[in-house]
Formats: sequence, structure tokens, C-alpha cells
Amino acid sequence: MKAKATMKHVALLRGINVGGKNMLPMKELAGLFVAAGCGEVVTYIQSGNVVFCADDKVVGRLQNAITQQVELQFGLKVPVVLRTAVEMQAAVRGNPLLKAGAAEEMLHVSFLADRPGPDLVAGLDVMRSAPDEFAVIGREIYMKLATGAAKTKLTNAYFDSKLKTVSTMRNWRTVLKLAEMMA
Repeated sequence: MKAKATMKHVALLRGINVGGKNMLPMKELAGLFVAAGCGEVVTYIQSGNVVFCADDKVVGRLQNAITQQVELQFGLKVPVVLRTAVEMQAAVRGNPLLKAGAAEEMLHVSFLADRPGPDLVAGLDVMRSAPDEFAVIGREIYMKLATGAAKTKLTNAYFDSKLKTVSTMRNWRTVLKLAEMMA
């Protein structure tokens, strides 16, 4: 019998353990991934980053399974966005703001569940939160937040409503660490 190929992935849960809200212990979160059929499950910091190995069949049902289990067991409605190791490495390599010389401590990436159409991207207000900047490339929004993540108007709610999808933001340091963990 042929063994199923497994790949490394990351699940990015939005709004977990932020500002004392949506408290979800990482040990229990990791257990949900194990129960769903994932292996080599490791969490990173307390904000809902889970690196794991799984085959395509498991990954295909994972987003809904984790969302449902988090709501059932913890009473939290939490969006889950998935990326493969290859996609995460591409996100790191593709940051146009880093290439333009932006300071790493100002950089953030919003990961989108779906690729928005060009018409939706064109409808975004580039001056919404000046001097903050952003660039939408594929399923990532690269941001330079000069005023910081707490003060920007470039929020998940804004991008979700304008791009008709779900987003979750991570600072550049976390993006790099997750990519390293997946390598």
C-alpha cells in the first residue's frame, strides 16, 4: 500500500488571545489538529499559529473542521486561513515593501482565504490610512504600517468587506518565523 504524501502547512486563526479576548489555550488548539488527522503539530506564540503536516484529504476538510470544533468547544467564531510551506516561502520572497526598503518592524502581511478579483482590489482606497501603505499580491496583502497595527485603518474588517473574503494579519517577524518552522 502506497503511503499518502504529507506536506507542511500553517493554519492562521484570526483574533485568538488578542487583548485578553477570544482566549484559547494553544495545547487544546493543537489537540484539535491532532484529532483532525494532522501530524507534527506545533503552535507558535499564543495568537493562533499552528504548523502541521497533513495530506490533501485532511487539509481539504480542515478549515471547516477546526472552525466548527473551536466554536463547539470554546464558543468562539474564529476564521481559519491555511497556507502550504511553498506558499509561505513565496509570501516571504514576494514582499514588495521589503524590496522597496521598508523597515522590517513596520511590515505586516494579511493572509486572505481567497484570491480577490482585480475589480475588488482596484476598489481599495490606497489613501485610507496614510502614511500606511499596502500592496495586494495574490492571496496576500503586504502592509507597511508606519503608525503601527493598533492605529491603522487597514484592518481585517476593511479588507474582508472590500475583498469579499476573510483575512488575518501577522507581523513580519511572525511571518518569517512561521516560514522558518515550515522549511
